[in-house]
Amino acid sequence: MHVVLRRVGDVQPEQIDEQVSIWAGKVRELSHDMEDAVDALMVRVEEDGPVNMKNRINKFLKKTTKLFGKGKALRQISDAIEEAQELAKELGELRQRYILEAHTNSMGTIDPRLKAVFKDVTQLVGIEDTRDELIKRLSDGDERSKQQLKTMSIVGFGGLGKTTLAKAVYDKIKGQYDCGAFVSVSQNPDMTKIFKKVLYGLDKTKYSNINEAVRDEEQLISELRMFLQDKRYLIIIDDIWDVKVWGIIKCAFSNNNLSSRVVTTTRIISVSKACCLSSDDMIYKMKPLSGDDSQRLFYKRIFLRESGCPHELQQVSKDILKKCGGVPLAIVTIASLLASDQHIKMKDQWHALLKSIGHGLTEDAGVEEMQRILSFSYYDLPSHLKTCLLYMSLFPEDMVISRDRLIWMWIAEGFIHRRKQETISLYQIGESYFSDLINRNMIQPLYINGEGKADACRVHDMVLDLICSLSSAQNFATILDGTERSTHNSQGKLRRVLFQNSISELTTRRVDFTSMSQVRSVSGTATDLIQSLSRFQVLRVLDLEGCYFQESSCQAGHIRHVTNLLHLRYLGLRDTHVGDLPTDIGKLRFLQTLDLRGTLRTKRGRFEYFTIDIAIYVSTRSHANA
Repeated sequence: MHVVLRRVGDVQPEQIDEQVSIWAGKVRELSHDMEDAVDALMVRVEEDGPVNMKNRINKFLKKTTKLFGKGKALRQISDAIEEAQELAKELGELRQRYILEAHTNSMGTIDPRLKAVFKDVTQLVGIEDTRDELIKRLSDGDERSKQQLKTMSIVGFGGLGKTTLAKAVYDKIKGQYDCGAFVSVSQNPDMTKIFKKVLYGLDKTKYSNINEAVRDEEQLISELRMFLQDKRYLIIIDDIWDVKVWGIIKCAFSNNNLSSRVVTTTRIISVSKACCLSSDDMIYKMKPLSGDDSQRLFYKRIFLRESGCPHELQQVSKDILKKCGGVPLAIVTIASLLASDQHIKMKDQWHALLKSIGHGLTEDAGVEEMQRILSFSYYDLPSHLKTCLLYMSLFPEDMVISRDRLIWMWIAEGFIHRRKQETISLYQIGESYFSDLINRNMIQPLYINGEGKADACRVHDMVLDLICSLSSAQNFATILDGTERSTHNSQGKLRRVLFQNSISELTTRRVDFTSMSQVRSVSGTATDLIQSLSRFQVLRVLDLEGCYFQESSCQAGHIRHVTNLLHLRYLGLRDTHVGDLPTDIGKLRFLQTLDLRGTLRTKRGRFEYFTIDIAIYVSTRSHANA
């Protein structure tokens, strides 16, 4: 099942047959149900006493037969497994009947990034200074370094304008070179076509029929090296995704000491480093537009001039631009929503759009195009990183997310696995996942420590908008705030939930809680969450950080409901002002992480943070006994 789902997950929705999407959704739901049934059985196994992790599978198999005589609970588990087996059989037959295969169909799809290549320079804002800075860097150095082949790599988050900047540099200085070419690589490049495009760009007359020529990669590389050996050239290689692809492309460039230059663009930091051919080469990290340039671009697109925003729209404009975060693609897209057919929308429509950003709910052709551009980065992720990124839709916008907190939640959800013969801890593997998402510019690093690692991160609002949309479509996670903006795919069961209102308020707004028994992760600051824990029968992650419980309610014993969550792996009570933990907390045999920072004030001291089974961390400053 997971193999098939990975195959489907690697393909963008518009390239998949609708039948395949529906079938994959049913398979995904079935796999969750099967995992829940196995979890329920494992809880029953653990009731007989703690099982050594090394021998768990063997003991599990030996006990399975006799366990099915234990009564109603185990009969329910047996029924669930049988039901899952029947459904799996039906889905298998459905696949055969309709010959369902995950296949791509690129016909009729147009790469939205093409617009950046042919953008009118008069439409650009805030790019001139950056363009001139890069041109200066390309020409800097002593006489010896100026003559050598020099490479510059432009790296940054999708939508920042890397392609637009590289094209502006190319157009400005290409006349200073004997020949030049601007070629886009993209995610699944045909290397033969790439080399042919470079040759055609270098000399359109000599290579006018190159696309009809039958030549392999080696022949084309030789042709390129021969053509470039006595020429001063400028070549832009745009949108590189893979170090191996660059390793092949760079073979075509000859260092003839004629001051030639190669400029690359990429979204991935490790790829930009690989593109540097020597110590003289440079990496330019793309920066967002400044506040002033963002405002100029925004006003120019809406009001047709860089000033002139009505007074009543100035504050909401600032709030919208803050969410855009200086990303030109986002600014232009949002501006197009607010001014269509030369008609500027009303103030209440501006506020409605502001509230929708970051929830993945805005439906418009322009927004879909922006999300497609951003989604190239998502679909380039390996399957395990896709899952980890989607999980971040459970955090509110603009939140600073602790690295440790995030990794332990990934572990609790079962997103992190050791490969065979791997000896490092799950946490260390989680750290590599976290670093990889930063490397790919999917999350923004915060609080860099002495080791050069980020202690926290945040998600750009435009990326959050994308992953919320993807999360809702895949029924991965649900945001419930009791409004029409709640993201819930009604076709599937709730699996992970972020509560942004109290449960009592959501109930009065007719939010359906009948499927809560399947929820695996719950987070939010709803103060009555603790009283509703009996709903969540297979809960793995309960994150109540920042949920302020009055001491009277805690003393009333509401926290005792936690001890019935036998599947719980992660319990986050940071800054909740919980007075005491129940003595029955030891019943949670699967609990791995217990976060008590900023809470649990007792006469004997104050616990801070620790994890159970995997590792133990207790604050040495707390003077408390672990």
